[in-house]
Amino acid sequence: MGGTGKTTISKAIYNEIGSEFEGRSFLLNIREFWESHTNQVSLQQQVLCDVYKTATFKIRDIESGKNILKERLSQSRVLLVLDDVNALDQLMALFGSRKWFGPGSRIIITTRDKNLLELCGVDEVYTVEGMDESESLELFSWHAFKQPSPTKAFAAHSADVIAYSGRLPLALQVLGCYLSKCEITEWQKVLEKLRCIPHDEVHKKLKVSFDGLKDVTEKQIFLDIACFFIGVDRYDVIQILNGCGFFADSGMKVLEERSLVTVDSRNKLRMHDLLRDMGRQIIFEESPFDPENRSRLWRHEEVFDILSKDKGTGAVKGLTLEFPIQNTVCLNTKAFKKMNKLRLLQLSRVQLNGDFKYLSGDLRWLYLHGLKFPSSYAPAEFQQRSLVVL
Repeated sequence: MGGTGKTTISKAIYNEIGSEFEGRSFLLNIREFWESHTNQVSLQQQVLCDVYKTATFKIRDIESGKNILKERLSQSRVLLVLDDVNALDQLMALFGSRKWFGPGSRIIITTRDKNLLELCGVDEVYTVEGMDESESLELFSWHAFKQPSPTKAFAAHSADVIAYSGRLPLALQVLGCYLSKCEITEWQKVLEKLRCIPHDEVHKKLKVSFDGLKDVTEKQIFLDIACFFIGVDRYDVIQILNGCGFFADSGMKVLEERSLVTVDSRNKLRMHDLLRDMGRQIIFEESPFDPENRSRLWRHEEVFDILSKDKGTGAVKGLTLEFPIQNTVCLNTKAFKKMNKLRLLQLSRVQLNGDFKYLSGDLRWLYLHGLKFPSSYAPAEFQQRSLVVL
């Protein structure tokens, strides 16, 4: 399952032994990237760029990328970490066989599917064991009290949090960060909530920390990141969400302090997939059977159905739709006419036809990839004074 520490352990190993290799690369959250992006060759490019410290590699498609990886990596002693793999085609694209790598290379794979490891013939399988009570207490205490054990006044409450959290590292981290600045009365409220949640319902346990965000704008920032901004530059996201009136400088700091959002070495926003799924479940529950009445839309089939049938509503505040490189779909701008509260819009390889005046005047972020503006529509109708990023 997720949240048990597989990525954390692999990062620690990577940092510990990485300098012993001629080149190294850590591909984070492969499952998430594979499901949400059509440009999978960029992962192959990242491996080469990381290993050889250059951005000059250009790969046309997955198959040619396999040949390039095999040709180049076989000449070097490489450390490669493939994090959160969930499909064989991902492994075949990034780690075809041992022959791809030079002598002495090491490949570490993290996955929730043990069968995948057996299919690619790994040498060893390490199963992450659950933490015992003392380990759980120490992890929680470091986040809640900045020391390895709880203060005397909170000892009993800390033990209860550990018991009800299922000793899941991610939950202990998130709850510890949330409770670190809370009075004893707030601890008691959190414990009451945790007591009512079954052990296997991890999302609900994590939602306790989301519910504890005091400011509504902090919640909006979290939900926008969960749906649209994972992997996007932190500075750019702050600029966009400041434009939405969310005071994102301070809000982002709160989310980072509570471990709801992290920032990687490239200044890109990251979020554990369990936290991402928890946020997206909140959006789903706004209108389980009518997606057009949800505030954020990211599922490809639902978004295309809504736009192609002009089913948009004023409830929609953010939307993304992406098609593969080989496909370009035409839609009419009238599909956005009823979405008068739309703040965030990302379209990739979608050709828009019609009058651009139908796009919401509330737009703050407009990302159009692979779209050519019709010269007869773009100028006058597209004067979006409120846009922060185009």
